[in-house]
Order: sequence, then structure tokens, then C-alpha cells
Amino acid sequence: MLALGAVAGGAGAAAVLLPKGTTAPVTAGAAPAPVTPTGAGGAAAAGHVGHSVPSGFAVPGGPAIRPAVTPFTVPMPLAKELRPVASTSTADRYELTVKPADVEILPGLKTPMWTYGGSFMGPVIRARTGRATEVSFRNDLALATNVHLHGAHVDAANDGYPMELIEPGGSRTYRYPNKQQGALLWYHAHSHGTDPEHVYRGQHGFYIVDDPAEAGLNLPCGAFDVPIMLRDALFDAAGNFVFGGNPADRNVALVNGKPQPYFQVAARKYRFRIVNTATERVFRLSLAGAKITQIGTDGGLLPAPVDKAELKFSSGERVDVVIDFSQVKFGSSIVLTDATFGPMLRFDVVRRATDTSKVPARLRPLEVLPAATVTRDVAIATDFSQGGPIPVGVINGKPFDHNRIDMTVKRGSTELWNISNADGAYGFTHNFHIHLVQFQVISRNGGPPAPEDAGLKDTVLLPPGDVVQVKAQFTGYLGKYVYHCHFLEHGAIGMMGQMEIVD
Repeated sequence: MLALGAVAGGAGAAAVLLPKGTTAPVTAGAAPAPVTPTGAGGAAAAGHVGHSVPSGFAVPGGPAIRPAVTPFTVPMPLAKELRPVASTSTADRYELTVKPADVEILPGLKTPMWTYGGSFMGPVIRARTGRATEVSFRNDLALATNVHLHGAHVDAANDGYPMELIEPGGSRTYRYPNKQQGALLWYHAHSHGTDPEHVYRGQHGFYIVDDPAEAGLNLPCGAFDVPIMLRDALFDAAGNFVFGGNPADRNVALVNGKPQPYFQVAARKYRFRIVNTATERVFRLSLAGAKITQIGTDGGLLPAPVDKAELKFSSGERVDVVIDFSQVKFGSSIVLTDATFGPMLRFDVVRRATDTSKVPARLRPLEVLPAATVTRDVAIATDFSQGGPIPVGVINGKPFDHNRIDMTVKRGSTELWNISNADGAYGFTHNFHIHLVQFQVISRNGGPPAPEDAGLKDTVLLPPGDVVQVKAQFTGYLGKYVYHCHFLEHGAIGMMGQMEIVD
């Protein structure tokens, strides 16, 4: 049976989506019961949604274990930067292969993965506001996939629509105009029903939009601007990923593909752009009581920096922060900790450095959107009423159907969406992602937005019973786009809708 965990950060809390009458598995952080992953020979794990592995492309895996890892003995890897294969006066062109690779995640073991370019993290693609990027993805996997640039303002043909696939041996070029302000985006698989496993097995990478309008802010840059990818995993004794059970059982947190690494820093300010690529996880990060200055979120810089004691963000969300290690005693260390997993990353202050960077009091004004002309209610929920072993995810009572348009949106219009988690009785956590637009959170539960709601957002956390009102302007492009829970296992069972932008 499929167990879909709505994993909430903090004290190992996990609300679990299970068929009625079953027993919930142990929470994350505890030693999990054995989980049957997708098996060899082409059979999907029992209850797994919509995916079978092609013959000759078996996915290894055995009973899940808790790996024995000595903390802070390996350095945190840095993602490589992809170089363009060609450039014109208006665009840069890149090539990237989606391919299987054996990657060392746990010491001394190789984990088979489905990767962008052969490494745990897809390479960093650095774009520039106002300059187009073309990325040609070749699929060397034995199963179909596609690519979505999460957070991008892009035409429908290049959005990575869930039903438009790159078949094995094929390729597809996506064109991104980058007509948006600077931000950390990320690219990942979005093939409907199979994207949880594709992302879990390694199809995730950084995409950074650099904005010349922000150059004068003098934020940390170059080697002091570091992207970090957080996610979780479950392993068997051979180091294989275990997939197909409850995401809440994933008991290893990975930082740039390593459990509990260390990172040597200079006694100066660093900018860390952090993305949560877990398929179903909320991270709550703190730094031993030290100040973390948040400067940005999903869609780019905040209007002003905010000092935080904790960073809370769910699957798909990004946080952009500055940490000043000159405030840490030279020669000592400080540890980034998650409320569920505990110690995640140790920073070792090992050298002195001149630092001319700063965090100005004003960063980037938040655009004032026009008055809304349409208000919509969007309720996401889990439906157990259909009698099968797997619940159905619904939005406004309907599971995803790519042949159905759920709402028609006028191009150029500004709308208010009241997005609610209607699973209050079950206690399931969700989140919500809208393609095409960055939105502004207007209120949460009738009151002011939560601290993590600030700035431009494309993904927002929805604890049980919460109602979040967002405001968005739908400019630029026509066509079909989806919106969905970005706990990917939830989207895979139907918690997704479709809008069409029209004139």
C-alpha cells in the first residue's frame, strides 16, 4: 500500500496519508520498518502511483536501514556551473543529458541515480535578467521524463507541461526568456504520476537568475554566494535509494548530496541560496541561536532584510540568506540544525578575509499590483471516499484531468485566490504551487501573513485548516498551466488543477 506522508518539520512530527484501517508507520527520524521499493523486472512497488520501470532498467533496493554515518567528516560538495555551448547577442545555449549514474552519497557506497549530467545536483545554470537561455535536454534514461523550471515566467510550450514528455533517446530544447527579477529557481522532472520518483532519484538542479539591477547592493558574490540543496532519503544496506513507502520514513537528510557535511568558511559574510528539493518535507532550520539574515524568497529579494532565528520552508520553496561568520569565534564552528533531523551542516571558520560586501537596509521594493477583479476559492483535499487502497488528491473536489480546464484566466488580470487546506479533519499538511506567476501573500487565516510568506512567492505552505489569500497578476503568456500541491506524491494522486490563460 502506498503511504503518502505529509511531513511537517519539528520534533519529528508527521501526518500520514494512509488508507483507512491501516497503521501509520514510524515518524521520520526513527528506525523505519522495511519498505518495498520499485522492484527489478519492471514491476512497480505495490500501490505506487502510475509508474512501472521498463524492462532492463531495474531499480535496486532492499529493506530500509538507518545508515551509520559519522557526522562532519566529509566536506559539503559545491554544484558545478554549466557552461554554454554557444552564445549570441541575446541568448545562451546549454546542453544537458538526463542519465543514470552511480553517485557516492553514503561513504564507500554507490547509489544508482537518475541525474542531470551524472552528479547528485544538476549543474548550476546561471541566467541573466533580460537575456534568454536555451537548454537542450537529452534523455538517456530508459523511461520518459520532462523538465519544469520551477518559478519561471515562461510561455506554456516551455513550461514542462506534465503530459509533454521526452521519450527515451529523445531530446527537447526549452527556451527561458528570463524576463523576471533575480531569483533562485530550480529545474526538475514534472512528468505526471512519475515525478515523485524522478525527483527523488536525482532530477533536480539549480537555476540562478542574476539581475544587473541588484549589482549595486554589494551583497556577497562569487565564491561567497553558495547554492545549497536540502532533501531527504531512505537507503538500504547497499546504499540504494528506497522508494515507494511513506516519505515520512526517510531518515537521512542530505545537504548538497551528503549527510551531515562540513563547510569551511572565512570570517566574513556569505550568501546562501537554499532550495528544498525533497518531494515531501518541511525544514525548520536554526543556527545555534546565531542570527540568520533572510534577504530573499522564491521570487527574489525581499523589500528589506529580516533577521530570523528559524527558517521554515516546504518542498519547492527557496530561502536566500546571509550569514556573517565574523560574528563566530575564529577557529571555532557553528552548526545548522533542523527541528526534525537535528544537526545538518557544520560551518568551520578557518581563515580570515577582507569583506567589502554588505546587507543594505533596503533591498528591492515589492511591486504594487493592481486591484484584483476576480476572487477564487481553491480548496485542496484528500478524498478517501472512492474505496480504493490509495486516496485521491482533489482540488475543489476534482482530481487532475489534463483534458479539463478548471479555470479560465484573463491575460493581464489580477486575481485573489483563497487557497485552503481542507484536510483539517485528517491533519495532513500540504503546500501549493502556481505555475507562470509569482504571487504576494495577502493574509493567512484572516490575519497578517506568516514570516515565511513575505516577498514574491510561487509556493506556499498550508498546514491543516489554513487558508492563505494570495494576489497574482497573469501577464505575458497564453495557454494551459497547472497549479498543484508541491508535495509531489500528493500531486501524483491528483492534487492538481489546470488553468488556461486567454485574451
